[in-house]
Amino acid sequence: MRLNRLLPFLGLLALLHGAEAQRLPADIAAALARAKVPQDAVGLLVQRADGSSTPRLSHRASVAMNPASVMKLVTTYAALDTLGADFTWKTRFYADGPLQNGVLAGNLYIRGGGDPKLVLERIDAAFQALRALGVQKVRGDIVLDHGIFHPEPRDPAEFDGQALSPYNAAPDGLLVNFKALIFTFTPEADGQTAFIQSEPPMAGVQIDTRVRLSSAPCDDWRGVLKADFADNRVQFQGSYPAKCGPRSWPVAYTDPASYARRVLQAMFVNAGGEFTGQVRDGRTPADARWLLDTPSLPLGEVIADVNKFSNNVMAQQVFLTLGLQQSHPGTFAASRTAVAAWWPAAIGSDVPGPTLENGSGLSRNERISPRALGQLLRRAASHPQGQVLAQSLSIAGVDGTAQRMRDRGLAPEAIGNAQLKTGTLRDVASVAGYATGRSGQRYVVVGIVNHPLAPAARPALDALVEWAVREE
Repeated sequence: MRLNRLLPFLGLLALLHGAEAQRLPADIAAALARAKVPQDAVGLLVQRADGSSTPRLSHRASVAMNPASVMKLVTTYAALDTLGADFTWKTRFYADGPLQNGVLAGNLYIRGGGDPKLVLERIDAAFQALRALGVQKVRGDIVLDHGIFHPEPRDPAEFDGQALSPYNAAPDGLLVNFKALIFTFTPEADGQTAFIQSEPPMAGVQIDTRVRLSSAPCDDWRGVLKADFADNRVQFQGSYPAKCGPRSWPVAYTDPASYARRVLQAMFVNAGGEFTGQVRDGRTPADARWLLDTPSLPLGEVIADVNKFSNNVMAQQVFLTLGLQQSHPGTFAASRTAVAAWWPAAIGSDVPGPTLENGSGLSRNERISPRALGQLLRRAASHPQGQVLAQSLSIAGVDGTAQRMRDRGLAPEAIGNAQLKTGTLRDVASVAGYATGRSGQRYVVVGIVNHPLAPAARPALDALVEWAVREE
């Protein structure tokens, strides 16, 4: 009798286990086998986006895994839900002296508001607006106030040793142009040299404008340039392969602490401004007089860059904003607390929330389960801001980071029929978003691989999207 009473319970356990680690579709299993990635290194989920339903596919979906950049979905959806798509950051300008006849007798203060995309065009527009207000000469200093954020200090080479990679740039209360330099190399008609154009302008930094051409192959063109990125002198002591044609190379500035000072000084002067003091970091006095606000792009447009192009520093700017409190600067710790408090009401207390570090996925420590990501995407699908989130994702085989799926041979029926966020780290490959089946039914799709051979398993994630679209 005892065994008879136990059998139904054992059957239920078997059913639950089968749903958690069910047999994979043949194409996905074959792609994993080719990549030599075991199925127990993978978490997968495919489920209808609307209403409650049993997942079509659930394989280790409740296991917390490193999602890489797919974690940006948590940051951007939390921001949309709590701040709204129309939210803007404000860069504010103040003065501590009188303004008369085009001369500011005192200091000019630029107080950062955490704008994730304070790029050159918008900086120039702000300086032109200042001139229109009558600020043409500053008899004092230009003071840069970064204090709205207090991110944890870190070595830009700490994550992966790539200190010059722009994706390792640290967030900043006054983030100027992502702290990056862009060098463009163009072979000249003389066949002897390549012209080097650089942006943005950098006060006090000398940059080579030409480098000799060579007949070297183009595969290691950055290496043969033999670049020396010193703080105040950038030199290219090697050569540029003529076979490369025009190329661009974005580089993180070697002294990020001085980047904003150098760029804003150069741009202020280029805009026709004059000043007698120095450009320095500092805080805005409480009694300083407000001059001008420069609003950012709205959050809805910002997250399109964050998700479609997987911009790490922009994601961290958004994440830090979630932790801002009145009279307290934004910190990663405060943001982690804010998301932990937001998750149960917004996503549900029945699924564990994520383990966050900086909200961008550029982390060895962040974790979330496919089930949690799937539930977030399903909640977003019926949210008033949900379409904004979906439109921020890459279209499979068409644009953003998901454009590469076409190059890997994505099935024609899947191209254009999925909106996806992808993620890549050493030992991690991931994808999450929405796919539309042949019937018109919309599904959430989540796939995460955590394994030393994860990059080789990317075709298996493509096969997951194809399977969802085919509705097999």
